[in-house]
Amino acid sequence: MVTQLLTLLYLLFVPWAVMRLAERWSWISKISPMTVLYFVGIVVCNCGLLSEGDTSLCATVSSLAVPLAIPLMLMTCSLKGWKVGLALKVFLTGLLSVMIVVVSGYFIFRGQGRLTDENYAQICAVSTGIYTGGIPNIGAIAQAVRMPNSLYILVTSSDLIITGLYLVFIIFFGKPLFRGLLGAPADLPSDSAVSSEELEQPAAEHPRRPFSQGMRKGSLLLIAATLLIAAVSYGVSLLPSGGKEPHMTLLILLLTTLAIGASFIKPIQRQTQAFDMGLYCVYVFCLAIATQVNISEMRLGENISVIYYIAYVIFGSLVLQFLFAKLLKIDGDSVMVCSVALINSPPFVPMVAAMLKNRNIVVLGISIGLLGYMIGNYLGIAIFHLLR
Repeated sequence: MVTQLLTLLYLLFVPWAVMRLAERWSWISKISPMTVLYFVGIVVCNCGLLSEGDTSLCATVSSLAVPLAIPLMLMTCSLKGWKVGLALKVFLTGLLSVMIVVVSGYFIFRGQGRLTDENYAQICAVSTGIYTGGIPNIGAIAQAVRMPNSLYILVTSSDLIITGLYLVFIIFFGKPLFRGLLGAPADLPSDSAVSSEELEQPAAEHPRRPFSQGMRKGSLLLIAATLLIAAVSYGVSLLPSGGKEPHMTLLILLLTTLAIGASFIKPIQRQTQAFDMGLYCVYVFCLAIATQVNISEMRLGENISVIYYIAYVIFGSLVLQFLFAKLLKIDGDSVMVCSVALINSPPFVPMVAAMLKNRNIVVLGISIGLLGYMIGNYLGIAIFHLLR
């Protein structure tokens, strides 16, 4: 009992501590708190510090964290007032590019290594969630398609490697390549130039002290709404099995749908800390998952095809997006911010805006990223059942 209590404190405190440290140490934000938590969890797991009961507790915590994270993160996403013109066109080209390479990659890479066809269908589902949405979608889809924890770590580890290379490519070659091939925005004003210091504000994925200033009346409202959404979704998901166990796909889709509906309620819209509270739950999930996985069981060398698949999806979707943008005459700045918002997630949008010295694309990039968050769960689960 004592060891399980210590394990619970570890699962709840370490993510909070990493979020707070990221506010002081910029290197944590640059490599992502999720990366730090994966490292901590894997080290703890492979040092033999946990008993079988502790591992079981980690599994329980990870299963509870996602149903709480989804409503909190999506309730901050409001569709009201969005500009649907260019944003919709850019988003749809990026979305279509990702979907084409995800599905084609399934037929190219399945059967390689020791992974089954169903494993690759799970990989495709999670990849769809990652590269149309982001962190909020990864855990949700993984649970919905019942992806094994070892495979989950393998996919997310491969994602960290390839997206890191992709980001280096964007930083060094992005501006001249995108603008050289697709052109700069025609309406780029001279006063849109902006420095990195002005734009490097805490983005959606980075912490803003979720347990301090905002954790008052508004946070109680968010907690109540989240618990209500989770309870209703869980109750309805029990119906197909006659109350024996939740139907995971139905549960995730209900959580997503009800949370989007709640995002239109004005008192909830005003609670800007909701995303950070949900992000804390996601980080708890990441730490709990990583703490269950023995690195010797990953067999990365035997499943190198997963890394190849992730690289194919990321860079293949970029090539397709270039072709679509050329046909539709979309400017390079819009395509670049869309690609980064989908592949690396919205928190990287301010960095892109600073690189391009174009303040106007910040709203576009964040809008694309939030729209991806909203539909990522639907697409990922749909892809899994289609391929399966």
